[in-house]
Amino acid sequence: MFQQSTSHTASYYAHSCRAQLRERPALQGEQRTEVLIIGAGFSGLHTALRLALAGKRVTLLEASRVAWAASGRNGGQAILGWSCDMPPLEAALGHERARRLWDSMRWAAAELRALPDRHGFDCDYRPGHLWTAVLPRRVGMLHEWQAEAGHKWGHDQLRFVPRSELPAWVASERYQAGLYDPESGHLNPLKLALGLAEAIERAGGVIHEQSRALSYREEAGQYLVETPQGRIRADVLVLACNAYIDKLDPRLASRLLPVGTYQVATAPLAPELAQALLPQNSCVTDNQFVLDYFRRTPDQRLLFGGGCTYLGGLPKDIAAATRPFLERVFPQLRGVALEFAWGGHIDVSRRRTPDIGRQGQRYWLQGYSGHGVLPTLAGARAVADAILGDDQLLTLYQSIHNGRFPGGQLLAAPLEAIGKAWYRLRDAL
Repeated sequence: MFQQSTSHTASYYAHSCRAQLRERPALQGEQRTEVLIIGAGFSGLHTALRLALAGKRVTLLEASRVAWAASGRNGGQAILGWSCDMPPLEAALGHERARRLWDSMRWAAAELRALPDRHGFDCDYRPGHLWTAVLPRRVGMLHEWQAEAGHKWGHDQLRFVPRSELPAWVASERYQAGLYDPESGHLNPLKLALGLAEAIERAGGVIHEQSRALSYREEAGQYLVETPQGRIRADVLVLACNAYIDKLDPRLASRLLPVGTYQVATAPLAPELAQALLPQNSCVTDNQFVLDYFRRTPDQRLLFGGGCTYLGGLPKDIAAATRPFLERVFPQLRGVALEFAWGGHIDVSRRRTPDIGRQGQRYWLQGYSGHGVLPTLAGARAVADAILGDDQLLTLYQSIHNGRFPGGQLLAAPLEAIGKAWYRLRDAL
């Protein structure tokens, strides 16, 4: 398993949040709670906040620091939908039930916009996402999703941007067309996580950092969780560990493949240059299989990512590995200083479908497959509602089958790497 440290990785986000970072005490001795959540990333934080506000006694255990892993390192793109897109969900659920799940995603987008004002924190939220086509033959994908989103899913706010209008959105010759979504947006994910953590504590929830859950077992109708320095009993257990579930629950871990992903942040650009790169200040992704994603920060940096590794590690020099792709999109930034370069691991499920469910009073959330800012909130709502007595949304998630990776991670990782290489070749043709 990947080693977890006592401090956040040296990312742009940690740099921007350094005044807000504070340590929380480890779990000590014997404790008791009503709902115990393992993992203080987005899934755990959103679930905890909803339950604490509903009057539940909630405790979160975090092996390292709040949002130490993907939740505090990701691209910060709050985009509607799941990594698998809608066809697998519609196949599993049928149209009407899949539409209910899609509606919960649009609820999550609106809820995320409202959370900072409601709880008194800032996460640098900016509206707008532009989905672009690099290859002429993939412009049709933009038209198809625009028509399908409006007709089948009630999402009729999408705007097609032809090549002739793209200079008003992104200063790159790489793209053939774009599709703009005003309901999506981008933000500082670590600021969001820290804001949620403080809101949880104000609502009466408790967060213990440096408290790795070593094991859990069901005992006399309760769950007993052991940590290095203590133990805690709970009526309800929520596993929100994602890529770091590892040996805590081997069955859940068998349905995930930890995949490395990484990005860079430039030094602050001249304001007029930053404005010219992304005039609308939308975040941007493309529809290549191995995609690029980028956005502008409030202090006029460009954040750029898209690389991934399937064999466990990350490039030794992330900046050097990423620079060619950044300069391919923006040749005008050739030689630009890259002040931050960082990576982490995401929890990829076999079909890129969300893996959210329940067995007794044990719940889990995982399988976001690199697309988690909004899906974690939608999933947390389903789990929290079920704990509070309404399992309608959770039942939808439980109807989505998430199988084990054949041969386990040792075989799945090289096969996925080969598949990625094949799709990268297709992207280039």
